[in-house]
Amino acid sequence: MTTQEQTTSVAPVLKKTALNAIHRALKAKMVDFGGWDMPVEYPCPGGGLIAEHLAVRTGVGLFDVSHMGEIQFRGPGALAAVQHITMNDASRLRDGQAHYSALLTPEGTFVDDILVHRLSPNDYLLVVNAGTKDKDYAWIRQQAGGFPSIHLADYSSYYSQLALQGPRALETLQKLTKVDLSAIKNYWFTWGAVAGVPNVMIARTGYSGEDGFEVYIPSDVATSEKMWNALMEAGGEFGIRPCGLGARNTLRLEAGMPLYGHEISDAINVFEGGLARWLKLDKGEFIGREALLAVQAAGGPGRKIVGLEMVERGIGRDGYAVLSLDGEQIGVVTSGSPAPFLKTNIAMALVPAAVAAGGEDVLVDVRGNKVRAKQVALPFYKRVKK
Repeated sequence: MTTQEQTTSVAPVLKKTALNAIHRALKAKMVDFGGWDMPVEYPCPGGGLIAEHLAVRTGVGLFDVSHMGEIQFRGPGALAAVQHITMNDASRLRDGQAHYSALLTPEGTFVDDILVHRLSPNDYLLVVNAGTKDKDYAWIRQQAGGFPSIHLADYSSYYSQLALQGPRALETLQKLTKVDLSAIKNYWFTWGAVAGVPNVMIARTGYSGEDGFEVYIPSDVATSEKMWNALMEAGGEFGIRPCGLGARNTLRLEAGMPLYGHEISDAINVFEGGLARWLKLDKGEFIGREALLAVQAAGGPGRKIVGLEMVERGIGRDGYAVLSLDGEQIGVVTSGSPAPFLKTNIAMALVPAAVAAGGEDVLVDVRGNKVRAKQVALPFYKRVKK
């Protein structure tokens, strides 16, 4: 008698934000995103991805981004450590100021893109992507842990992070705080009570291409749900909508913002990704600097991220081949989708630098169909500042 051993695959246990019950009560479509159980869209009356996207462009939307990671550098050696592992110049930051930056490999490619917040001269908070948080923290400890007079800590589990985005975000949030939000400049932050929750970090940052704020609060369920409900009620007169990862992606794509694993990765360098604006080669030594200086000395990168607008019917999705008009493959779509606000189909693609410089039309292989696309300037959408 032969006994067969049966093996069963056990589904991974997904991490949940403190707002998971609210998302499920709203019947959100939930997905596994980097090991987190996250809402991709909400089928509320008249809802869905397009409605969420348009709410952020024209009014206000609320995102749960509590899956993001928060890593703190404290001590007299904090600035030196941050300078060593990031490409932007953190010495230029002032208390209460943040900037966009990245962790780089020695080859000048990306470990991750991040936000750096200066809490004080000896205290910096790095916000990293959810799907790469554990990898990032291990890499940071390896690269910066040996610096003297520094304490590194992963505080991700301590924070719930809510992103209120859109042209009516300020009016919505102002109802809930005595802090003068109009005095907070873009990429600056402060602290204050919001909806009765004390010591909330209020940052004028976001990932939508619109004005908005990200608030950092204690990650317990009661506080998180209180803040979510207060923001939803305050934004009611402006047509606020809960927004999921789907709208977050289409919004950032319209705004020409990169996504890790797409426009930036460990196979794409800073110049290829079009992020040289935030690269400070003159600040002194940092990881990846020598490789990028070599790229610069050689005349620049051989490839470049460009914007594409589909001229013919078809959507250039992530991973689709980009062809010359002669049908030769010359690149790949890194991100692509319909653009709900612009009412066209757009994509970002990695192509040879000569093709990018020439600006010529290309073809995108859409499931065997060669669909013409024209190169357009990035970002596709840029908000009009008041």
